[in-house]
Amino acid sequence: MRISSPRINPIQEKEWTKAQRDVLKMQTMRGKVQNIFLTLAHHEKLAKRWLVFANHILNKSTLSTIDREILILRIGWLCQSGYEWGQHEIIAAKAGLSAKKIEAIKTGGNDPCWTERENLLLKATDELYSDAFITTATWSGLTAYYSTQQMMDLVFTVGQYNLVSMALNSFGVQLDEDLREWKGNSDDATKN
Repeated sequence: MRISSPRINPIQEKEWTKAQRDVLKMQTMRGKVQNIFLTLAHHEKLAKRWLVFANHILNKSTLSTIDREILILRIGWLCQSGYEWGQHEIIAAKAGLSAKKIEAIKTGGNDPCWTERENLLLKATDELYSDAFITTATWSGLTAYYSTQQMMDLVFTVGQYNLVSMALNSFGVQLDEDLREWKGNSDDATKN
């Protein structure tokens, strides 16, 4: 984690206003409302509007769940967002991404476990992170596998989770009890 205590404390259920309750009541994951939502509840109008977009990216995207999780985990790793990594490590494993591939996301596309398509996803994420642009070569490679809508969802997925990682890191959102301890390493994140 970037910082060891929250800059913005999560709002506990006994403190929720009606507006916060309306936003939070639908945000239960693994049996409880997670710290990300309890923190965002400080600005319930922003949270309510952001959740519409976040729901598209997480649940209505044209990308497969595994492809989406590769993108999310890579940008979370690049941003060194322990909270983002922890949440999506669980989601990716549940979706069928192997432990070996989840670990390989940390080093990017140089691992032999990746298919050509998966390598391109990792490369696109790295390019978006470093230059806010997918190169022509990477774009051309991806369009052999993905439709126009999927390409749009790809860019917006990386952008959404880059934004979320910035917020989580800056607000100091701490790991929920059921998330594994973060073992990030800034040096490894920037090798590709």
